[in-house]
Amino acid sequence: MFAAVGLVVLLVMVFGGFALTGGKLDVIIHAVPHEMLIIGGAAIGALIAGNSMKELKQLGGGLGKVFKGPSYKKKDFLDTIFLVSSLMKLLRTEGPVALEPHIEQPKSSSIFAEYPRLMKDDTLVHLITDTLRLVVVSSGTLDPRAVEEVMDNSLKTHHHDAIRPADALQGLADALPALGIVAAVLGVVKTMGSIDQPPAILGGMIGSALVGTFLGVLLAYGIVGPFAQRCRQVIESDGAIYHTVKQIIIASLHGHPLPLVIEAARSGITHSNQPAFADVFDGMRGR
Repeated sequence: MFAAVGLVVLLVMVFGGFALTGGKLDVIIHAVPHEMLIIGGAAIGALIAGNSMKELKQLGGGLGKVFKGPSYKKKDFLDTIFLVSSLMKLLRTEGPVALEPHIEQPKSSSIFAEYPRLMKDDTLVHLITDTLRLVVVSSGTLDPRAVEEVMDNSLKTHHHDAIRPADALQGLADALPALGIVAAVLGVVKTMGSIDQPPAILGGMIGSALVGTFLGVLLAYGIVGPFAQRCRQVIESDGAIYHTVKQIIIASLHGHPLPLVIEAARSGITHSNQPAFADVFDGMRGR
């Protein structure tokens, strides 16, 4: 939503300001299709050359995140706390044997079934089940610090993969000014080939060439760069839910009391998504 609003404000302010100061938009409108063909084509070619099909698909998903925003809201974080806490309570009260069916077949689990929205996130489900599987096969004798190290490595790997769309967008933003210069240079070459034309025609051709530099800089710092920043923000916001899973599991394995487990879960959640202590505490007591 805000990305679309920002894009509209950007275009209106830039081109509106140019027109209000006496600039002729028809020169830019005439040049934009040709310059964008060069700049856009070169940018697409560079992306294809520098990325695999997997990264290109991720890039498309990253652009979608820019406009959609974070996937997880406050209720999702609350549900995650309840889900993992229920599993840890089952482990504590009934033992690894009772927990095993839930983590081996989460789609058939009555506990997981209460949270269909979370079940759509394979990364979240695997993080929970893979970690608790270690606890089950070790009969609960694992050192919590060793489990935490494994989870940290898993989260690090996931973040490295998830953040790629933002990195690709930032790389494109860094390249666009240079691609704009390429388009401008080609425009100058074209102008020099028509040096025998009248000054009015040459002036128009030089102006069109400069539009290439203008577009490269505008796209880089006004659109693609901010998109990369927003994409990174959304990915990191959604990634906080995996750290919530980690905090609950590790705090529970350490044998901490319920209030401390709650705070461990809440501590890594941003204020906009952080559930109230009372909501979490009351919800967990009823499970």
